[in-house]
Amino acid sequence: MKTNLFGLTPSKLKAVVGSLGLPTFTATQLAEWMYKKQVSGFADMTNLSKQAREKLETEYTVQLIPSTKVQISTDGTKKYLYPTQTAKFIEAAYIPDSDRATLCVSTQIGCKMGCLFCMTGKQGFQGNLSAGEILNQIQSLPEFDKLTNIVYMGMGEPLDNVNAVLDSIEIMTSVKGYGWSPKRITVSTIGIIPAMITFLEKSQAHLAVSLHSPFDAERQEIMPIQSVYPITEVIAEIRRWELGRQRRISFEYIMFKGVNDTARHANELVRLLNGIKCRINLIRFHPIPDTPLEGTSEEGILEFQNRLKAKGLTVTIRASRGQDIFAACGLLSTKELVKKQQQTDF
Repeated sequence: MKTNLFGLTPSKLKAVVGSLGLPTFTATQLAEWMYKKQVSGFADMTNLSKQAREKLETEYTVQLIPSTKVQISTDGTKKYLYPTQTAKFIEAAYIPDSDRATLCVSTQIGCKMGCLFCMTGKQGFQGNLSAGEILNQIQSLPEFDKLTNIVYMGMGEPLDNVNAVLDSIEIMTSVKGYGWSPKRITVSTIGIIPAMITFLEKSQAHLAVSLHSPFDAERQEIMPIQSVYPITEVIAEIRRWELGRQRRISFEYIMFKGVNDTARHANELVRLLNGIKCRINLIRFHPIPDTPLEGTSEEGILEFQNRLKAKGLTVTIRASRGQDIFAACGLLSTKELVKKQQQTDF
């Protein structure tokens, strides 16, 4: 079986061409053909020597996998379903707006973090995606040329698969790859501190931290990772970095009725984030099966926002998109997995 070169960084491509006895510059040519020009056939890579094309054709391939299903929301949001190399499924959400178009990509099949409010975690963890499988969601997108931003906020915890995430960002931002500015890319995390440090050291992309409660004990009830990496330690690490100027730091805060939406929570959030130049994104919660959580009312969200703003914090309320197609990550893949299992059983 041939090895797929798609998703290899320029440095890893150098190792490939070196093993074939080809000149080092062949790696740059390959990267430009695959990522800049989006050409997948070696025969079409016309500036490669005939010898290089023949050697590559013998052992390697450049393969992208198109989506197998798309759901379209009344608000224009599209959710694409992609099969993986392990015959499982992931999803990516395309979110167009008036002056921008964002793609929310997945980094894992399922998730092992078990957050109480997340449907993806209810699938369990079924594997990491390769850099190629992450990039496949981007380059295979029919609206690829319209994209202005990428957010790593789909299925899985991105920094639990930090090496593949970093490889994909390297390809996205390299002049030998897609040539994007890292300012167009945001990576979300629940706060895996060692991997977060690695990400901050090796990438210039923006960081979004899933906070959801400023109190340790209460956060642990909805986010088990709190027992390993407390939010106070996550914030302490963030303070060590100069974020908020060229590189944006934001905190995600899903609003749960009676759980994290009181004046007490707002005051503690102000204390916890004091001095950090950041943005807080308040997010509406849309109920999922088998969870006791409920969403805060619109009035409650506005009141919470005003409390934070009154203390000088920058706070936005994220628009809900794709509700009619269950755009909360994991729902579409779960349906497909169940369907596939039922077909296998009969």
